[in-house]
Amino acid sequence: MNNTSILIVCTANICRSPIAQGLLRHMFDVHDLGNRFQVESAGTYVGRGGDSPDPRACQVALGGGFDISDIRSRPVKANDFATFDYILAVDRDNQQRLLEMCPDEYAHKLKLIAQFAPELGIDEVPDPYYGNMSGFERVFNMLECAARGLLEHFQHERLV
Repeated sequence: MNNTSILIVCTANICRSPIAQGLLRHMFDVHDLGNRFQVESAGTYVGRGGDSPDPRACQVALGGGFDISDIRSRPVKANDFATFDYILAVDRDNQQRLLEMCPDEYAHKLKLIAQFAPELGIDEVPDPYYGNMSGFERVFNMLECAARGLLEHFQHERLV
C-alpha cells in the first residue's frame, strides 16, 4: 500500500504546524502506522527558513510525550501541491494563501485541519505566538483532537 502524505500549513511554521506534525507522527507511531504516512509541515510566510519551533511549542510537545526539536521551518513550495495527498491549513487566512498558490487540479487536497475535529465547534486553530503558555496548551489540545479525527478519517477511508 502506498504511503499517504500530509502537509500541515501555518504562517511561519514555528508554532501550530510543527505541533500538528509532531502529534501526527507520534500518533501514527503509537498505532504502528509510522511507515504508512509521511507528515511534514510548512508555512505560507517563512522568512529565511530553517528555524526551530518556538520553545513553547517544543515544551507542549514534550509534555504530550514527543519531541519536535528536529523540525525546521520551510516555506510552502510549488511542488508540494502535487506531492502531498492532504494539505491541511490551520486557519482560513493560510487556506486562502494556499488557494492562491495552488494549481486548480490540486485544490481538492486543501482542507482546514479543524474540520477533522467538529466536536470543537471551530473552523480555525488560533495562533498562540503572541500569547502565553496557556495559549500553546489550548492549541495543542485543539490539534490533538484534530489529529485523532484525522486518524479516524483514515480508518473510515480504509487507509490504515
